[in-house]
Amino acid sequence: MGLLVDAKLSSSLVFLLLNVMLVCSVNGIGVNWGTQATHPLSPTKVVKLMKDNGIQKVKLFDADPGILSALKKSGLQVMVGIPNDMLFTLANSLQAAEKWVSKNVSAHVSSGGVDIRYVAVGNEPFLSTYNGTFESTTLPALQNIQAALTKSGLSNRVKVTVPLNADVYQSSSEKPSDGDFRTDIHDLMLQIVKFLNDNGAPFTVNIYPFLSLYEDANFPVDYAFFNGFQPAIDDNGKAYDNVFDANHDTLVWALQKNGFGNLPIIVGEIGWPTDGDRNANFRYAQNFNQGFISRYATGKGTPMRPGPVDAYLFSLIDEDNKSTQPGNFERHWGVFYFDGQPKYELNLGSNRGIIGASGVDHLAKKWCVLKGNANLNSDEVAPSVAYACQNADCTSLGYGTSCGNLDIKGNISYAFNSYYQINDQMDSACKFPGLSMITDKDPSVGNCRFKTMILTDSVGIHGRIGPLGTLVLYVFLFFTML
Repeated sequence: MGLLVDAKLSSSLVFLLLNVMLVCSVNGIGVNWGTQATHPLSPTKVVKLMKDNGIQKVKLFDADPGILSALKKSGLQVMVGIPNDMLFTLANSLQAAEKWVSKNVSAHVSSGGVDIRYVAVGNEPFLSTYNGTFESTTLPALQNIQAALTKSGLSNRVKVTVPLNADVYQSSSEKPSDGDFRTDIHDLMLQIVKFLNDNGAPFTVNIYPFLSLYEDANFPVDYAFFNGFQPAIDDNGKAYDNVFDANHDTLVWALQKNGFGNLPIIVGEIGWPTDGDRNANFRYAQNFNQGFISRYATGKGTPMRPGPVDAYLFSLIDEDNKSTQPGNFERHWGVFYFDGQPKYELNLGSNRGIIGASGVDHLAKKWCVLKGNANLNSDEVAPSVAYACQNADCTSLGYGTSCGNLDIKGNISYAFNSYYQINDQMDSACKFPGLSMITDKDPSVGNCRFKTMILTDSVGIHGRIGPLGTLVLYVFLFFTML
């Protein structure tokens, strides 16, 4: 009898383990692949990077044909995106929506072997900073894309969604149970939620505990992470010891109060930057991302929604051409540097650390720096640094950043080198009057990296300086010498 019981227990345990393994496999962590870089890695290298690291899902912000081509037969599940600036056209023309779906979904799914699962209509279109710009076009665009998917016969395979910022809902207290949708868009949100529910589509939300810390100097640091903040917030017997749980479940309550308590939720973006702010660093990023992956991707869930969380890390690779309007940290969300090399140790669930991109070639080991005998009192110093930073990336300079401890000479050198590297080490990009020189001695100090640019197959968004850029630089230098 004992042996029979043991056998039954063993069988049950095996069955349970198999189910856990299946859940973890199906709900493996995803990543956001942004492309706002001056020198992007080739799509084939990025796809290989994801596969080498066991990443199973990828979220895009558009439907770039080169990227979709690289994703053919990759085994990666894909969410393609529609930028906000296309919402007006798609909202006002079903024909335009049908054309978009035919070109960017049907063509790749049917013959291209791309496993497209979702179409993200817009990206955080109801941000309060947009002042209602996209409120009248988001739902009609969503409806037209859904109609186009239905007409194409793909509506059972490809679902629509709208990635929304967590500011579309709020709580009147610190408790999730007091949550509801933002009053100014409450009716619109209910229409969207009902539409998603009627079409078997998920609610996608972007949650950023980092921003809670960034925007509020009094926010408790430990509450942003997954280390068990105490005292936990008690909400009718449910304990909240981290802000992600509380934020996520505020949405769950908002959905539940309005009759949609079972609507699936996707966490479209979650992550932590590594530079550009005093709270953006390797230690915090590693702590947050590993904490999230360990607790949620392995099935813990939140107090209101136990079980695996469908989530996409933000982001895969740094983007040095993103707008810095929200903050200098915007260019440093990547788990990997611009060249596809890992920034810190991270276990994505494969019981090994992440590995970097292969086959990436850098330019020569040379840097543009301040001359040793340069006159720091020269009238050319300030405009030269300003010009370099305006046309390159100086977001690693400043209080609390990776290069925040550089002296004035180091800051100037960093600015010059950033401009020089973004312009592919062209001699003309290191011609700041009486101030700059090229060296083969790496000026990097500690965590402050003076990068050398990578060789790319094509020019990035604002890549190489080109003839016009060279002319602009020479005109600038001419006027600074007058």
